[in-house]
Amino acid sequence: MISHPPILALVLASLISSLTLVWAAWFALQVVRNWRTESGHAAQITMEKRTYLVSTALVFVLVLEVASLLLFVSNADKMSVMFVGAMCAVGTLNVNDYGMPALMLKLALFFGALVWLIINYVDNKGRDYPLTKFKYTILIALAPLVVVAAGTQLLYFLDLKTDVITSCCSRLFVPEGGGVEASLSGMNPKLALWLLFAGLAVVVIMALMSIRIRFMQKLYGIASAVFFVISITAIVSVISSYIYEQPFHHCPFDIIKPEYNYIGYAIYIPLFTATGFGMAASLLAWRKTPQSLAGSYMSILRRQILFSALLFVIFVTVSLYAIMSSHLVMF
Repeated sequence: MISHPPILALVLASLISSLTLVWAAWFALQVVRNWRTESGHAAQITMEKRTYLVSTALVFVLVLEVASLLLFVSNADKMSVMFVGAMCAVGTLNVNDYGMPALMLKLALFFGALVWLIINYVDNKGRDYPLTKFKYTILIALAPLVVVAAGTQLLYFLDLKTDVITSCCSRLFVPEGGGVEASLSGMNPKLALWLLFAGLAVVVIMALMSIRIRFMQKLYGIASAVFFVISITAIVSVISSYIYEQPFHHCPFDIIKPEYNYIGYAIYIPLFTATGFGMAASLLAWRKTPQSLAGSYMSILRRQILFSALLFVIFVTVSLYAIMSSHLVMF
Protein backbone atom coordinates (compact mmCIF):
# COMPACT_ATOMS: atom_id res chain seq x y z
CA MET A 1 0.00 0.00 0.00
CA ILE A 2 2.85 2.39 0.83
CA SER A 3 4.13 1.99 -2.75
CA HIS A 4 0.96 3.56 -4.18
CA PRO A 5 2.20 6.64 -6.16
CA PRO A 6 -0.01 9.28 -4.43
CA ILE A 7 0.92 7.83 -1.03
CA LEU A 8 4.62 7.95 -1.90
CA ALA A 9 4.18 11.57 -3.03
CA LEU A 10 2.45 12.50 0.24
CA VAL A 11 5.06 10.74 2.39
CA LEU A 12 7.92 12.34 0.46
CA ALA A 13 6.31 15.79 0.69
CA SER A 14 5.82 15.39 4.45
CA LEU A 15 9.42 14.21 4.89
CA ILE A 16 10.77 17.21 2.97
CA SER A 17 8.51 19.57 4.93
CA SER A 18 9.48 18.08 8.30
CA LEU A 19 13.22 18.22 7.65
CA THR A 20 12.99 21.76 6.26
CA LEU A 21 10.88 23.11 9.12
CA VAL A 22 13.00 21.51 11.83
CA TRP A 23 16.07 23.07 10.24
CA ALA A 24 14.28 26.41 9.82
CA ALA A 25 12.94 26.32 13.40
CA TRP A 26 16.48 26.02 14.76
CA PHE A 27 17.43 29.10 12.76
CA ALA A 28 14.21 30.80 13.88
CA LEU A 29 15.26 30.45 17.51
CA GLN A 30 18.39 32.44 16.75
CA VAL A 31 16.36 35.08 14.91
CA VAL A 32 13.88 35.50 17.77
CA ARG A 33 16.71 35.88 20.29
CA ASN A 34 19.19 37.98 18.33
CA TRP A 35 17.41 39.84 15.51
CA ARG A 36 18.37 43.54 15.66
CA THR A 37 17.81 45.43 12.41
CA GLU A 38 19.49 48.53 13.82
CA SER A 39 22.69 46.60 14.46
CA GLY A 40 25.54 46.61 11.96
CA HIS A 41 27.25 43.65 13.59
CA ALA A 42 28.58 40.91 11.33
CA ALA A 43 26.32 38.32 12.99
CA GLN A 44 23.23 40.40 12.15
CA ILE A 45 24.31 40.82 8.53
CA THR A 46 24.94 37.07 8.23
CA MET A 47 21.53 36.37 9.75
CA GLU A 48 19.83 38.73 7.33
CA LYS A 49 21.46 36.96 4.38
CA ARG A 50 20.38 33.55 5.66
CA THR A 51 16.78 34.66 6.03
CA TYR A 52 16.53 34.90 2.23
CA LEU A 53 17.49 31.24 1.85
CA VAL A 54 15.32 30.07 4.75
CA SER A 55 12.27 32.06 3.64
CA THR A 56 12.56 30.78 0.06
CA ALA A 57 12.74 27.17 1.28
CA LEU A 58 9.81 27.73 3.63
CA VAL A 59 7.63 29.22 0.91
CA PHE A 60 8.25 26.11 -1.20
CA VAL A 61 7.48 23.54 1.52
CA LEU A 62 4.50 25.40 2.97
CA VAL A 63 2.90 25.77 -0.46
CA LEU A 64 3.56 22.03 -0.78
CA GLU A 65 1.75 21.42 2.52
CA VAL A 66 -1.22 23.54 1.45
CA ALA A 67 -1.51 21.53 -1.78
CA SER A 68 -0.98 18.18 -0.02
CA LEU A 69 -4.28 18.55 1.84
CA LEU A 70 -6.13 18.35 -1.47
CA LEU A 71 -4.07 15.34 -2.57
CA PHE A 72 -4.61 13.60 0.79
CA VAL A 73 -8.41 13.91 0.62
CA SER A 74 -8.58 13.14 -3.10
CA ASN A 75 -6.41 10.05 -2.68
CA ALA A 76 -8.50 8.84 0.26
CA ASP A 77 -11.62 9.16 -1.88
CA LYS A 78 -10.12 7.27 -4.82
CA MET A 79 -8.82 4.48 -2.56
CA SER A 80 -12.28 3.79 -1.13
CA VAL A 81 -12.86 1.05 -3.73
CA MET A 82 -10.09 -0.99 -2.07
CA PHE A 83 -11.80 -1.36 1.32
CA VAL A 84 -14.91 -3.30 2.27
CA GLY A 85 -17.62 -0.94 3.51
CA ALA A 86 -15.97 2.22 2.19
CA MET A 87 -17.84 4.36 -0.32
CA CYS A 88 -15.83 7.58 -0.06
CA ALA A 89 -12.93 9.18 1.80
CA VAL A 90 -14.69 8.70 5.15
CA GLY A 91 -14.47 4.94 4.84
CA THR A 92 -10.80 5.05 3.82
CA LEU A 93 -9.92 7.34 6.72
CA ASN A 94 -11.72 5.03 9.16
CA VAL A 95 -9.76 1.94 8.15
CA ASN A 96 -7.53 2.51 11.20
CA ASP A 97 -7.19 4.84 14.16
CA TYR A 98 -4.79 7.24 12.43
CA GLY A 99 -6.85 8.38 9.42
CA MET A 100 -9.08 11.03 10.97
CA PRO A 101 -6.32 12.43 13.27
CA ALA A 102 -4.07 12.71 10.20
CA LEU A 103 -6.78 14.67 8.38
CA MET A 104 -7.36 17.01 11.36
CA LEU A 105 -3.61 17.65 11.67
CA LYS A 106 -3.33 18.38 7.96
CA LEU A 107 -6.25 20.81 8.22
CA ALA A 108 -4.53 22.64 11.08
CA LEU A 109 -1.30 22.66 9.10
CA PHE A 110 -3.14 24.04 6.06
CA PHE A 111 -4.32 27.08 7.99
CA GLY A 112 -0.98 27.54 9.75
CA ALA A 113 0.94 27.36 6.47
CA LEU A 114 -1.44 29.73 4.69
CA VAL A 115 -1.26 32.28 7.52
CA TRP A 116 2.55 32.11 7.53
CA LEU A 117 2.73 32.58 3.74
CA ILE A 118 0.49 35.65 3.92
CA ILE A 119 2.48 37.20 6.77
CA ASN A 120 5.72 36.47 4.92
CA TYR A 121 4.31 38.24 1.84
CA VAL A 122 3.50 41.34 3.89
CA ASP A 123 6.91 41.21 5.59
CA ASN A 124 8.64 41.26 2.22
CA LYS A 125 6.89 44.56 1.43
CA GLY A 126 8.93 46.38 4.09
CA ARG A 127 12.47 47.49 3.35
CA ASP A 128 13.66 46.31 6.78
CA TYR A 129 11.49 43.15 6.95
CA PRO A 130 9.64 44.38 10.06
CA LEU A 131 7.70 41.16 10.71
CA THR A 132 10.69 38.84 10.67
CA LYS A 133 10.66 37.99 14.38
CA PHE A 134 6.90 37.61 14.34
CA LYS A 135 6.77 35.19 11.41
CA TYR A 136 9.67 33.13 12.76
CA THR A 137 7.92 32.86 16.12
CA ILE A 138 4.94 31.38 14.28
CA LEU A 139 7.35 29.07 12.45
CA ILE A 140 8.64 27.67 15.75
CA ALA A 141 5.06 26.72 16.63
CA LEU A 142 4.50 25.20 13.17
CA ALA A 143 7.56 22.93 13.23
CA PRO A 144 6.27 20.37 15.78
CA LEU A 145 2.86 20.40 14.08
CA VAL A 146 4.48 19.45 10.77
CA VAL A 147 6.46 16.63 12.38
CA VAL A 148 3.45 15.23 14.26
CA ALA A 149 1.27 15.47 11.12
CA ALA A 150 3.91 13.67 9.05
CA GLY A 151 4.30 10.93 11.66
CA THR A 152 0.55 10.40 12.01
CA GLN A 153 0.11 10.30 8.25
CA LEU A 154 2.91 7.72 7.93
CA LEU A 155 1.35 5.53 10.64
CA TYR A 156 -1.97 5.77 8.82
CA PHE A 157 -0.49 4.64 5.52
CA LEU A 158 1.59 1.85 7.09
CA ASP A 159 -1.47 0.47 8.88
CA LEU A 160 -3.75 0.37 5.83
CA LYS A 161 -5.10 -3.16 5.40
CA THR A 162 -7.53 -4.14 2.66
CA ASP A 163 -9.03 -7.00 4.68
CA VAL A 164 -10.54 -4.61 7.23
CA ILE A 165 -14.28 -3.85 7.19
CA THR A 166 -14.63 -0.12 7.68
CA SER A 167 -17.44 2.30 8.58
CA CYS A 168 -18.42 4.91 6.01
CA CYS A 169 -20.52 8.07 5.90
CA SER A 170 -23.82 6.17 5.79
CA ARG A 171 -23.18 5.10 9.39
CA LEU A 172 -21.30 8.11 10.73
CA PHE A 173 -23.12 11.16 9.36
CA VAL A 174 -26.57 10.24 10.59
CA PRO A 175 -28.55 11.98 13.37
CA GLU A 176 -29.04 8.65 15.16
CA GLY A 177 -25.31 8.08 15.50
CA GLY A 178 -22.95 9.38 18.12
CA GLY A 179 -20.20 11.98 18.15
CA VAL A 180 -19.62 15.23 16.33
CA GLU A 181 -20.68 13.81 12.96
CA ALA A 182 -24.14 12.96 14.29
CA SER A 183 -24.52 16.37 15.92
CA LEU A 184 -23.68 18.15 12.67
CA SER A 185 -25.93 16.00 10.49
CA GLY A 186 -28.79 16.23 12.99
CA MET A 187 -28.92 20.02 13.13
CA ASN A 188 -32.17 21.62 11.99
CA PRO A 189 -31.72 22.52 8.28
CA LYS A 190 -33.60 25.82 8.56
CA LEU A 191 -31.52 26.91 11.53
CA ALA A 192 -28.31 25.92 9.73
CA LEU A 193 -29.21 28.04 6.69
CA TRP A 194 -30.32 31.00 8.82
CA LEU A 195 -27.00 30.88 10.66
CA LEU A 196 -25.13 30.62 7.36
CA PHE A 197 -26.73 33.67 5.76
CA ALA A 198 -26.71 35.68 8.98
CA GLY A 199 -23.05 34.79 9.49
CA LEU A 200 -22.22 35.89 5.97
CA ALA A 201 -23.98 39.21 6.55
CA VAL A 202 -21.98 39.78 9.75
CA VAL A 203 -18.68 38.90 8.04
CA VAL A 204 -19.36 41.20 5.08
CA ILE A 205 -20.45 44.09 7.33
CA MET A 206 -17.34 43.66 9.47
CA ALA A 207 -15.18 43.60 6.33
CA LEU A 208 -16.70 46.86 5.11
CA MET A 209 -16.35 48.46 8.55
CA SER A 210 -12.72 47.36 8.73
CA ILE A 211 -11.92 49.73 5.87
CA ARG A 212 -11.94 52.54 8.43
CA ILE A 213 -11.99 50.89 11.85
CA ARG A 214 -8.81 49.13 13.00
CA PHE A 215 -10.60 47.31 15.82
CA MET A 216 -12.84 45.55 13.29
CA GLN A 217 -9.74 44.26 11.56
CA LYS A 218 -8.65 42.71 14.84
CA LEU A 219 -12.01 41.02 15.34
CA TYR A 220 -12.39 39.84 11.75
CA GLY A 221 -10.18 36.79 12.28
CA ILE A 222 -12.42 35.57 15.10
CA ALA A 223 -15.49 36.16 12.94
CA SER A 224 -13.86 34.19 10.10
CA ALA A 225 -13.16 31.22 12.37
CA VAL A 226 -16.71 31.25 13.75
CA PHE A 227 -18.18 31.51 10.25
CA PHE A 228 -15.99 28.60 9.16
CA VAL A 229 -17.56 26.41 11.86
CA ILE A 230 -21.05 27.61 10.87
CA SER A 231 -20.28 26.84 7.23
CA ILE A 232 -19.05 23.31 7.89
CA THR A 233 -22.18 22.70 9.96
CA ALA A 234 -24.38 23.96 7.11
CA ILE A 235 -22.54 21.82 4.56
CA VAL A 236 -23.06 18.66 6.60
CA SER A 237 -26.60 19.31 7.81
CA VAL A 238 -28.28 20.69 4.70
CA ILE A 239 -26.14 21.75 1.69
CA SER A 240 -24.76 18.26 1.05
CA SER A 241 -28.27 16.79 1.12
CA TYR A 242 -29.38 19.20 -1.61
CA ILE A 243 -26.36 18.25 -3.72
CA TYR A 244 -27.12 14.52 -3.37
CA GLU A 245 -30.88 15.17 -3.63
CA GLN A 246 -31.29 12.79 -0.69
CA PRO A 247 -32.49 14.23 2.65
CA PHE A 248 -30.64 11.62 4.73
CA HIS A 249 -27.27 11.78 2.96
CA HIS A 250 -25.02 14.22 4.84
CA CYS A 251 -21.48 13.23 3.88
CA PRO A 252 -19.17 16.27 3.42
CA PHE A 253 -16.72 14.23 1.32
CA ASP A 254 -18.89 12.77 -1.45
CA ILE A 255 -19.45 16.24 -2.90
CA ILE A 256 -15.91 16.19 -4.31
CA LYS A 257 -16.77 13.16 -6.48
CA PRO A 258 -17.04 13.50 -10.30
CA GLU A 259 -20.70 12.43 -10.29
CA TYR A 260 -21.45 15.68 -8.47
CA ASN A 261 -19.29 17.70 -10.89
CA TYR A 262 -16.58 18.20 -8.25
CA ILE A 263 -18.72 20.95 -6.73
CA GLY A 264 -17.11 20.24 -3.38
CA TYR A 265 -13.89 21.85 -4.55
CA ALA A 266 -15.80 24.99 -5.57
CA ILE A 267 -17.27 25.02 -2.06
CA TYR A 268 -14.25 24.14 0.06
CA ILE A 269 -11.44 26.04 -1.67
CA PRO A 270 -13.05 29.51 -1.29
CA LEU A 271 -14.19 28.69 2.26
CA PHE A 272 -10.80 27.48 3.50
CA THR A 273 -8.84 30.21 1.71
CA ALA A 274 -11.16 32.94 2.99
CA THR A 275 -10.74 31.71 6.55
CA GLY A 276 -6.95 31.66 6.23
CA PHE A 277 -6.82 35.20 4.85
CA GLY A 278 -9.16 36.42 7.58
CA MET A 279 -7.04 34.90 10.34
CA ALA A 280 -3.80 36.27 8.87
CA ALA A 281 -5.23 39.78 8.49
CA SER A 282 -6.48 39.73 12.07
CA LEU A 283 -3.09 38.64 13.42
CA LEU A 284 -1.42 41.44 11.49
CA ALA A 285 -3.99 43.97 12.72
CA TRP A 286 -3.06 43.23 16.34
CA ARG A 287 0.53 44.23 15.55
CA LYS A 288 1.71 47.79 15.71
CA THR A 289 2.02 49.33 12.24
CA PRO A 290 5.67 48.95 11.16
CA GLN A 291 7.38 52.23 10.37
CA SER A 292 8.66 50.98 7.02
CA LEU A 293 5.08 50.04 6.02
CA ALA A 294 3.35 53.10 7.48
CA GLY A 295 1.98 54.16 4.12
CA SER A 296 0.69 50.77 2.98
CA TYR A 297 0.09 48.53 6.00
CA MET A 298 -3.56 49.49 6.50
CA SER A 299 -4.35 49.19 2.81
CA ILE A 300 -2.74 45.73 2.73
CA LEU A 301 -4.91 44.59 5.63
CA ARG A 302 -8.02 46.07 4.04
CA ARG A 303 -7.33 44.23 0.77
CA GLN A 304 -6.81 40.94 2.57
CA ILE A 305 -10.03 41.28 4.55
CA LEU A 306 -12.07 42.33 1.52
CA PHE A 307 -10.59 39.43 -0.46
CA SER A 308 -11.54 37.09 2.38
CA ALA A 309 -15.09 38.43 2.45
CA LEU A 310 -15.35 38.07 -1.35
CA LEU A 311 -14.30 34.41 -1.10
CA PHE A 312 -16.90 33.85 1.63
CA VAL A 313 -19.53 35.35 -0.70
CA ILE A 314 -18.37 33.03 -3.50
CA PHE A 315 -18.64 30.04 -1.17
CA VAL A 316 -22.20 30.93 -0.15
CA THR A 317 -23.14 31.70 -3.77
CA VAL A 318 -21.97 28.27 -4.93
CA SER A 319 -23.83 26.68 -2.02
CA LEU A 320 -26.97 28.62 -2.88
CA TYR A 321 -26.65 27.53 -6.51
CA ALA A 322 -26.43 23.90 -5.36
CA ILE A 323 -29.60 24.35 -3.33
CA MET A 324 -31.58 26.20 -6.02
CA SER A 325 -30.60 23.77 -8.80
CA SER A 326 -31.47 20.69 -6.74
CA HIS A 327 -34.67 18.69 -7.24
CA LEU A 328 -34.86 18.06 -3.53
CA VAL A 329 -37.53 19.97 -1.58
CA MET A 330 -36.87 20.09 2.16
CA PHE A 331 -39.07 23.02 3.21
